[in-house]
Amino acid sequence: FSVANVPSMKDRVITVNGFAKGFAMTGWRLGYIGAPLWIAKACSKIQGQFTSGANAFSQKAAAYALDAGLDASMKMKDEFEKRRALVLERLKEIEGIKVNNPQGAFYVFPEISYFFGKSDGTTTIKDADDFCEYVLMNAFVAVVTGKAFGAPDCFRMSYAASEDALNEAIDRLKTVLSKLK
Repeated sequence: FSVANVPSMKDRVITVNGFAKGFAMTGWRLGYIGAPLWIAKACSKIQGQFTSGANAFSQKAAAYALDAGLDASMKMKDEFEKRRALVLERLKEIEGIKVNNPQGAFYVFPEISYFFGKSDGTTTIKDADDFCEYVLMNAFVAVVTGKAFGAPDCFRMSYAASEDALNEAIDRLKTVLSKLK
């Protein structure tokens, strides 16, 4: 429900959104606002000073997405839910990784403090930064430290990939993390 649907609130609501999640346009960096005209005009002036224009193909795709209905988006939502379930189940197989069930986006955010202080004989994991670098260099899987998100004991992993790629990535994680003692 949008509070903008309440007639007395319509001119007092600003909606800021993007196409990445709702229309599976990840990485395209295209967004929009819905606001009273005077606010939209002010935002346009400010935005024009900070960013360059969105590329033409993403604008065309966004226009199509808005006109096409939500069937494709609902299908992608179902796919992302399946991928999330797969990733959560597979990560639970790895000793030391604690998972939670994210309610939005297409990332999992596991807690990994179990690995801090562990070593493979060459590398010692001191924190999530070391963990992410170790995984990248040894498993060739790119994950992001949770430090930037206020969770220094976690890492972020996207599940916006095919099931085969996700299974391969988690197999690799499982292999290299088993070497840490």
